Formats: sequence, structure tokens, C-alpha cells
Amino acid sequence: MQITNKEFNDISSYVRERYGINLTEKKKMLVATRLNFVFGKYDVANYGEYFDMVKENIAGDMMVEFLNRITTNHTFVNREAHHFEFMKTDVLPYIEAFEGGTKDLRIWSAGCSNGAEPYSIAMTVEDYLGQRKNGWDTTILATDISNDILQKAKYGKFPIEDLKTAPKTWILNYFDKASSEEFIVKESLRKEVLFRRLNLMNKFPFKKKFHLIFCRNVMIYFDADVKHALAEKFYDQLEVGGYLFIGHSETLDRNKTKFKYIKPAIYRKEI
Repeated sequence: MQITNKEFNDISSYVRERYGINLTEKKKMLVATRLNFVFGKYDVANYGEYFDMVKENIAGDMMVEFLNRITTNHTFVNREAHHFEFMKTDVLPYIEAFEGGTKDLRIWSAGCSNGAEPYSIAMTVEDYLGQRKNGWDTTILATDISNDILQKAKYGKFPIEDLKTAPKTWILNYFDKASSEEFIVKESLRKEVLFRRLNLMNKFPFKKKFHLIFCRNVMIYFDADVKHALAEKFYDQLEVGGYLFIGHSETLDRNKTKFKYIKPAIYRKEI
């Protein structure tokens, strides 16, 4: 079933306004393909009828199912590896010195997808603190808009190809072999990550500020105004001296943002 210009424009305008997702004209065929399942599942004649049903079910399963279909969720362990190296050599030593008294480590993976990112963060923390970890609250918050991907992330199972950039010590220390083709994150490490559903366009519900926020390859879907507004929300949610990591295909406008540029895809809330 082909999607009409009006149907696509209605959908793209809605998700941009409510969720910040920018579906360009190039995504028209992708949206149609991913939503084509509705004609076998619901009694609808076209995409417009289906989307009317979704909007009527905004707080229910249909909206969740819709968002799960139109968002792309693929990443792998230790993606953009230098981020985790910088975290280990610069960020964590700063946090340890700053919070050594409280031993309260607050890290947020915003747009965590299949869990590869927050588990990579947890492994980096484990490597850095080692035997000093005792007494630290190292729980990592991981959020995403997709319930389906969050359920997958909680399970922590990855195909071998998603571990191709992971250090061998990570595979040895933090994974169990689930099958000839899959590995699963050890339960002790899975307990280090708290997964929650969150729409980044909504008001953040957090009482405490974070030392480090990862939001990588998420803002690529947003236009400039939405991206800037979200970056400022992250700024306000960070402790002074805290860091923001974004994807390498993303940038912040240095003439507008309050963040200090550190190096490609790494920004800091100045002390």
C-alpha cells in the first residue's frame, strides 16, 4: 500500500511536534514499509485511518507500537570506542575526586537503544573502579522511547557481530556464551543498569543532576531548533563540570550552546 503525501505529512508533523523526530521526505518509503503491517492487523483501508486510531490511543499500546516501528534501533558494544577511553582517563577520575565522599556516580544513557551503550558504560566503570567500587552507587540510568527495545536491552543478549569492537577482556569478564552465535551480559552487570521509558521532549523527572550524559546518534533525527533545545535541557540536568557525549555525526552550534567544546562529540558544563 502506498502512502500519500498528506498521510506522510500528517505523520511526520505529528512526531516532530510531540517527539522531536524529524522524518524527512527521504524517509517516506521507510515509514510506509515499517507501517505496512497494519493492514493485516487492523481493519483500516489506508495509513490515514490507521494514524487516526493511533492518535485516539495516545497513551495506549497502539502509540507504543507505532513508535517502535518508526524508530531505528541498532548499535553495538564499544561503539565510538574513544568515548569510553576518554571516560576512563578523564571523566571518571574527575568524578571520583568530586564525589569521593558520597560515592554517588550518576550517569545517564539517553536513547539507549538495545542496551549496548549503557552496558559499555557499566563495563568501563567496572574496569576503572575495580576493587575500589565497593560502597559506590554505580547504577546507570538508561532510557529510550521504545518499550520493545527496552525489553530487549534488559535481557542483554547480543549476536557475535555486535561484539566485534569490544575488548577481549570485556567478553571474557562481562559476558556468558548463550549459544554459538550469541553472548549475554552477566547478571551482575545487568543489575548495574536501570532501564526506563522516557520521551526526551517531555520535562525531565530527575531530582538529582548527572555527572555524565550520553546522547549519541539520537539528535541526528532532530532539526536544529529541537536539537538546541534538548542540548540546553541536558546542560541544566548536568552537575557543574559534567560532560555530554553525542554522536560523531552530530554537532552543537558553539555560537548558541552554553557547553564548552572539549573534542569532537564531547562537551562540558564549565566549572
